[in-house]
Amino acid sequence: MPIYMDRHDLDDNIDAEHVARIHQADLKFEDEFGCKGLTYWYDGQKKTAFCLIKAPNKEALSAMHDKAHGGIPNSIIEVNPGIVESFLGRIVDPVSDTKVIDDPAFRIIMMLEVSPKSLNGMNGATQNDGLSDFHGFIIDQISNFNGRLVKNTPRSNLVSFRSVSDAIDCTTSIYSNYESLTAIKNAHSLHIGISCGLPVAEGKGFFEGTIADAKRMCKEVQGGIVLSSNVLELCSNSILNEKIKLHYFRYLKPQEEKFLSSLMEFTEKKWNKTNLKVDHFSAALGLSKSQLYRKVKFLTGKSLNIFLKSYRLEKAIKMIENHSGNISEIAFDSGFNSAAYFSKCFADTYGILPSDYSKNRLAS
Repeated sequence: MPIYMDRHDLDDNIDAEHVARIHQADLKFEDEFGCKGLTYWYDGQKKTAFCLIKAPNKEALSAMHDKAHGGIPNSIIEVNPGIVESFLGRIVDPVSDTKVIDDPAFRIIMMLEVSPKSLNGMNGATQNDGLSDFHGFIIDQISNFNGRLVKNTPRSNLVSFRSVSDAIDCTTSIYSNYESLTAIKNAHSLHIGISCGLPVAEGKGFFEGTIADAKRMCKEVQGGIVLSSNVLELCSNSILNEKIKLHYFRYLKPQEEKFLSSLMEFTEKKWNKTNLKVDHFSAALGLSKSQLYRKVKFLTGKSLNIFLKSYRLEKAIKMIENHSGNISEIAFDSGFNSAAYFSKCFADTYGILPSDYSKNRLAS
């Protein structure tokens, strides 16, 4: 049976005790509707509650709520319980003497990526000298600062924090260590994006918008540690304010975030079209070419053409690593007009021909 998470936007007069009574009322009627209430989260500051419920469908869940207390959810999404636990820490009621749960579901989401500056020799063991130790240091710092490791690969980490101070302290420790490791810094780039939000938002999946923001800031925005505007608002105390003045922090304004979202939504839809031109971006985003150039350059440090080429090459790397066709097929599938031009761009950027990189991947 599927598991759902719903969102309730609460009136100001509803407190933790009231929400606990609502939860208990649901449990009295769950069998009638074939449901099973697992747990809930309550945020008194943001006046939101999120219920985790096993149910045959969304309609049964809503009907149970309606009969139990009349509180119809504002949004309902189907979720993977393992993913919910990885972000929020539990999928059942916490063990406690009281039935009142005062536990917000609001989270700080961090995306971290360590990317090689050259792919030449990536099949050899020596290219990882020091990198595995640095990766171990990252994992240790995430644990030390109470982060929950949602996704972990040799190149990237997706992490959930309850506290913005833990997130800032963790990333400060990681980035300052990276800057002290000359060999790692010369061979790899470190980028971190930090956003925050609630697990259920209208029209989106579980933390979908927050994760997308963190990934886009990590991968596309020029800077070491990039903070969203809502994370910046949380950094109100003097200690955090001093830390985010360090040179490797950058924070976005709301209008910059809006532009980044529009740019990436269009790019993600059209990136592999071989006829994609600056004019198409300009028309879709409602900007003149000069405005578009300035905004893209300011955020990414690249011209629009270089930005698009870099985006396509990143996609091409994934295709090569997944063995998604030969080099000519990958060139055209990633939006390049010719295999020769694709190979040149790839070699100029990564220091190795795509054909050689593919052979190395097969041999490793």
